Amino acid sequence: MKPFILAFISILFLNLTFAQKRPFTISDLYKIKSISGAGISKSGQVMCFLVTNYNLTEGKSNTSVVFLSKSGNEYKKIEKAYSPFFSKDGKSIFFIAYKKGVAQLYKRELNDTAIVKLTDFYTGINFPKLSPDGNYIIFQSKVFPECGADSEANKKISQSMKNGPIQAHLSDKLFVRHWTEYVDGKFNHIFMLNLKTKKITDLTPGNWNSPTFKAGGGSQYDISPDSKYLVFESKRVENPAESTNSDLFLLNIKTKELINLTKKNLAWDGEPKFSPDGKKIAFKFQKIPNYESDRFRLAIYDLKTKEIKVLTEEIDNWVSEFEWSANSKEIYFTIHEKGYMPLLKINLTSNKVDRIIKNKVVSSFKLNEKFNEIIFLSSTVGNPYELYSLNERNKKITQLTFVNQKIKNEVDIRPAESIWVKTKTGEKIHVFIVKPHNFIKGKKYPLVLNVHGGPQYQWMDSFRGDWQIYPGSGYVLAFPNPHGSTGYGQKFTKAISEDWGGLVFDDLMQITDSLENLDYVDPERIGAMGWSYGGYMMNWFQAKTKRFKCLVSMMGLYDMNSFYGVTEELWFPEFEFAGTPWNSPLYKKYSPSNYVSNFSTPTLIITGERDYRVPYTQSLYYFTVLQKLKIASRLIVFKNDGHWPSHIKSMPLYYNAHLEWFHKYLGGKKAPYDSKKLIRNLAFK
Repeated sequence: MKPFILAFISILFLNLTFAQKRPFTISDLYKIKSISGAGISKSGQVMCFLVTNYNLTEGKSNTSVVFLSKSGNEYKKIEKAYSPFFSKDGKSIFFIAYKKGVAQLYKRELNDTAIVKLTDFYTGINFPKLSPDGNYIIFQSKVFPECGADSEANKKISQSMKNGPIQAHLSDKLFVRHWTEYVDGKFNHIFMLNLKTKKITDLTPGNWNSPTFKAGGGSQYDISPDSKYLVFESKRVENPAESTNSDLFLLNIKTKELINLTKKNLAWDGEPKFSPDGKKIAFKFQKIPNYESDRFRLAIYDLKTKEIKVLTEEIDNWVSEFEWSANSKEIYFTIHEKGYMPLLKINLTSNKVDRIIKNKVVSSFKLNEKFNEIIFLSSTVGNPYELYSLNERNKKITQLTFVNQKIKNEVDIRPAESIWVKTKTGEKIHVFIVKPHNFIKGKKYPLVLNVHGGPQYQWMDSFRGDWQIYPGSGYVLAFPNPHGSTGYGQKFTKAISEDWGGLVFDDLMQITDSLENLDYVDPERIGAMGWSYGGYMMNWFQAKTKRFKCLVSMMGLYDMNSFYGVTEELWFPEFEFAGTPWNSPLYKKYSPSNYVSNFSTPTLIITGERDYRVPYTQSLYYFTVLQKLKIASRLIVFKNDGHWPSHIKSMPLYYNAHLEWFHKYLGGKKAPYDSKKLIRNLAFK
């Protein structure tokens, strides 16, 4: 049979397969289970990981520790548990669970169901790690420095501040607040729990965050193989709100001797990990002070020679996660690269770099060298996250979990296609496209353009609710990686700094031109959406173009002068806009608020009341202007959310409100719920 006939039959079969499945809806997103947190026992025989189930009607989720055994043994899962890790002998599992909203540490034997509570620390247990000798556990917690490890003292002050006759926030210096919380005199410290005596010791006392805050969380510390030393990341500068200068500190746990290992570098150093032989520390670092999106490089610190060797200078993209090999001779690591996150390996003797997993998004991984395998978490736009293993000898990849197979069999989860759009600069911009359910060739569909935040980040070929809910409702969805995105070289990433509304806007206009010319896109029905910097770009679209029928601006920056005065991490605007509002003209040049006379496009605005990164007042200001100008607009404020709304409590409304707005102005499928009823908790009843 001729090749083109075979291809035609394959495409026909694929379309029939999709047609037999129902379209993806908001409720389907909450039938998809999240999977994360893989851990491996010392023997390599047992693996644990987290599976999260969602209940949309109740707005609740349940996370459980689940086990996989190579021997076929079955171990009872642990309900409502997080951060699991194995005991030294692999016969027990430690984990944290929340009681009355506070995380505490627990332990259970693998072959038993009895659970033992190990801590009752008032401010909670986060990111625990077991020492290699099995004698103690380190963890982090946010405490009042004068109270340290005294749980009752922390409790007394916390309750007094919450319930006393005077309730206020007081600060003598920045940060006043950070991310979603007021600081109120608390600092993140690292503690040691002695498993024999149950005594808890504060290892990093003082008015410093040790470790430094990390969006999304992370331990940022490690214990030496002989269990005698702790290495951790901490920012110990006079102006923490204006500086990215975190350093690595080495602490002798017994003598309390503390050494700054990276004091010569005035930019960021972090995420340290001891080599298994205890001779070196691998870590990530940046070179440019106060530039949070400088290239993340991988390096090693030699504890004997005190020399630092940079490993990835020739790789012009960000390093993400990394792990030492068991023999301390190699390091495995992932990088941002052209919409993917491949896994690489570097030999520390030859400096040779091998690509282990290509053209995939490896969001996390663990080495199980007892069986020459790599356990990794991965997804594509058309395949929700699952765990896989790669056998390094035969290069065979095996899928280990099938937690989302049932919904994949029932629902049309659409894959993405890629196009590259040539811009005025001569560079090509990567664009992912997802076609709608029951796509029919020759038919014209409305288009939604989704601009990412960061602004220095990349859209990837990985699963995300946006990529399915809108195509499931009849829209073509496009998500591009314009200048400023990671994964296309650091020059490409840095191009956005000091040019927020310039080259990126040009890219997006040319991308929209190309999308309009696709034979399945209706050029009269194009809308756009974006979050954070993407929200800013929606506001910039409002100021600079009338080509979109509607916009959705989420957590967006509107007035750059006032934004500077209310955000918390000042190093960000000071680098991106080359100074402060009183000494840099870029704040005025790139502020959407200075172009009000051009406004005309209907806009949905979404924000979070506890968003201290892009405070919700930016959205209130924007909404007020649109209302005064009598431009169709709607404002949604999530009262309990910050920059990232709750997946189960807030995002259903987020998606539904989008569909209502797009249906009204682009003519796609009607939203499944009424957003006002969702807010009144009536839609699911």
